[in-house]
Amino acid sequence: MPHIETDLELIEAVLEGDTKKYAILVKRHQKLVFSLALRYVKKREDAEEIAQDCFVKAYKALGTFKKTAKFSTWLYTITYTTAMTFLRRQRLDTQPIEADEAYIQIANPDSSFDSNLIERKNISILLEESIQALLPDDAAILTLFYKAEQSLEEIGSSLGMHANTVKVKLHRARKRLKERLKMVLGDEVEDLI
Repeated sequence: MPHIETDLELIEAVLEGDTKKYAILVKRHQKLVFSLALRYVKKREDAEEIAQDCFVKAYKALGTFKKTAKFSTWLYTITYTTAMTFLRRQRLDTQPIEADEAYIQIANPDSSFDSNLIERKNISILLEESIQALLPDDAAILTLFYKAEQSLEEIGSSLGMHANTVKVKLHRARKRLKERLKMVLGDEVEDLI
């Protein structure tokens, strides 16, 4: 069975001159970096631009990476700061959930969640859309916690917050997500969450 190089081994190889190894790091982390960027900017093209910028910045700063933290945590910090810079530059006006008047309607409100695969996929899409409708920080924290499976400490390190602050923000983000889903799904949200 072939040895799968760790992020740290790949970084060492890149720093020693094997720049082709960086492509493996990009491939390994590109989906999550893109997802995180998309949580902030909402437009696919903007998220792609941010993700690309993040990997360029990470490559240029690879020599400054401290091996005391995970590479992914460091990379998500770059993603966060790049997205915030992009938002400031674009001067995007994000609306809080309460101001959002466009809600997703479910085609068949009488059906059960467990009725079939198509409906479960619809729920997954609805959940993704509901997360995207949250404030960027809420969406990012939920993404890092559930998709990236990062600890509160790792998220705090990525976003420049204390772990306790992340815990509070995660709790509030879950609550806002549940409220949003309840507006769309009514009492059926209890079966989902």
